[in-house]
Amino acid sequence: MRSIWKGSIAFGLVNVPVKVYSATEQHDIRFHQVHAKDGGRIKYDRICQECGKSVQFADIDKAYDSPDGERVILTDDDFDKLPAAEKHEIPVLEFVPTEQIDPILYDKSYFLEPDSASPKAYVLLRETLEETERTALVHFTLRQKTRLAALRVRDDVLVIQTLLWPDEVRAAEFPSLEDAPSARPQEVKMATSLVESMSSEFDPTEYTDDYQIELRKLIDETLANGGEKVIHTEAEKDDEGEDAEVVDLVAALQRSVEAAGKNAKSGSATSAPAKKAPAKKAAAKKAPAKKAAAKKSTAAKSAESKDDEAKGA
Repeated sequence: MRSIWKGSIAFGLVNVPVKVYSATEQHDIRFHQVHAKDGGRIKYDRICQECGKSVQFADIDKAYDSPDGERVILTDDDFDKLPAAEKHEIPVLEFVPTEQIDPILYDKSYFLEPDSASPKAYVLLRETLEETERTALVHFTLRQKTRLAALRVRDDVLVIQTLLWPDEVRAAEFPSLEDAPSARPQEVKMATSLVESMSSEFDPTEYTDDYQIELRKLIDETLANGGEKVIHTEAEKDDEGEDAEVVDLVAALQRSVEAAGKNAKSGSATSAPAKKAPAKKAAAKKAPAKKAAAKKSTAAKSAESKDDEAKGA
């Protein structure tokens, strides 16, 4: 695997240097769009709606269209001014009971590897989480985007799982359930009996993606049979030290405990994370009429295995 981020976990006054790796990858077969007539790859050009000219990627900025028709254009320099753009620290905000985190909030998972000559601080944090049976809530900034995340232990490895913000989870409001009658005791008893008869220990290896297996079989058979569906193509280019470190853990932990005690005595509340300053309006103009969304089409005549962006070569 190849690391996608390097930084440190701020655990009180203890810093835990880590490397971050994507913990999951997709096994779906990746398809390309091709010309049905000759099998040629389909490529798209970036055309400016104002001048009609092709635009190079280096000349493209991002913009936000407001509801009242104003367009705000932001450059890379604008994004670089935001605090999240330079964060290489994962601050621990608090420790909470693991069962209090609703699974619907979990998003993407990452493995953390020690990034120092001695993994002592890493092991300390890992064993502390296991001993207290709690999950650490942290802020994790990746690709200029800060997320709330859960830091926990899985198979002796620290794992970060990004969490959705509360307003990103939709409310399940279904009128049909408001006046739904309760199940009768006999129905519940029979359903419970059925559940017990189907109960077992969860083993994810017992389940397979039958669609992808059959799809791979179809592709392999087509390649073996040859014919007009198989076209030979040339390989295409994709467009797209550890330093010694000594940490006095006992002293750092003692200072953390003393600092926490002083805050408790003074009655000072834990300061909330600073609110992100609103992005500065770099340029504004009336937004042109919205273009019709280009209809995506898929073709299943050429395929290749999908590589995760974080997977090493």
